[in-house]
Amino acid sequence: MFNRCFALPLGQLCGLLRSPVMFGLMIFSIVAPSLKAADSTNSAKLDTQFAVAGDTATGWKNLLASAPTELRPSLVFLLENMPEQDLKSLKPEFILKNVRLAHEARKATPWASAVPLELFHEQVLPYASINERRDDWREDFMNRFLPMVKELKSAEDAVAKLNIEVFKTFDVKYHATKRPKPDQSPFESIEAKFASCTGLSILLIDACRAVGIPARFVGTPSWTTVRGNHSWVEVFTNQWRFVGACEPSRLDETWFLGNAAKADESKPMNRIYATSYLKTQTHFPLIWNRELKWIAAEDVTRWYTKRRMLKVASADADGQKSLQIRLDGRLVAASPVEKTMEFDLAGGRSYEWQLVDGSGKIARSGKLEMPDSNSQLKID
Repeated sequence: MFNRCFALPLGQLCGLLRSPVMFGLMIFSIVAPSLKAADSTNSAKLDTQFAVAGDTATGWKNLLASAPTELRPSLVFLLENMPEQDLKSLKPEFILKNVRLAHEARKATPWASAVPLELFHEQVLPYASINERRDDWREDFMNRFLPMVKELKSAEDAVAKLNIEVFKTFDVKYHATKRPKPDQSPFESIEAKFASCTGLSILLIDACRAVGIPARFVGTPSWTTVRGNHSWVEVFTNQWRFVGACEPSRLDETWFLGNAAKADESKPMNRIYATSYLKTQTHFPLIWNRELKWIAAEDVTRWYTKRRMLKVASADADGQKSLQIRLDGRLVAASPVEKTMEFDLAGGRSYEWQLVDGSGKIARSGKLEMPDSNSQLKID
């Protein structure tokens, strides 16, 4: 695993070592034991998926047997969670190419290399967001957009640039009626020159993933304040943050925040959902296809309606240690340990926190009961 870190170009590696933030996140992404992917190509999940795949199972088994060792955990993750129709219709060479390019992008910048492995698998590696046509977009997008952002200092800067350059490059604009359909694939939107908020979000998500930034599709089937649905994008920096596609703005500052803050979590159609390639017990309700229930999702309503600040104080400001915060086992925030840290979390929820040292061992851990108000956590 450590070969990935020290295989970076010397200048880039030195830059990482000079940056406590990037160095700490690099340590976190490489050695945190809870984030290590299984290296086995034999699992009950895979057996179940192969049974579902039917006639195409042999191709997937051959792919795992012949793929480079370093790519197998990523291939296993995709196959274990792949929707049934993709298992039966996608080609192994399409998936192998997708995984290889994602790993290349992961090595290209300090901020992509610093992405925790589980987030890389869940929100960089996937080849699609919802039910859109499965386009072979990654190589094209990587070649176009990685040179534009690879010298930028942070993923946040890269997202800001991409949210301008992607739509300028392809000359794609929003239009509610001129777009052919709501759930357009990237190439369909590029061809049409118009897209809905859904199509625009898919374009930006794929561009972010192509350069190694975790990104996911988010939206509500129906606002409680005005008519209609809406879709947008979340990206992971030190936690999940949101932005409107083709709406250049600072992260977490958008026109729809007021509407999102009034979402009603008591009604499924008024909740806010974030997609997950990892299978979950929740599905993303598509307003244009209400019968479709295989898109996995997380309910993130409370993060918008009860968004509260957590201030963390640590007596051990060691950039080589990392603080990770989880909700129901899922990583929601990660940061190198500093004397003071700030995160936005959903109020009224129970979290787990861990301090992970440079060797990957959990040095400290505990529970965090986040009240329905701003709060503080002190780590002695």
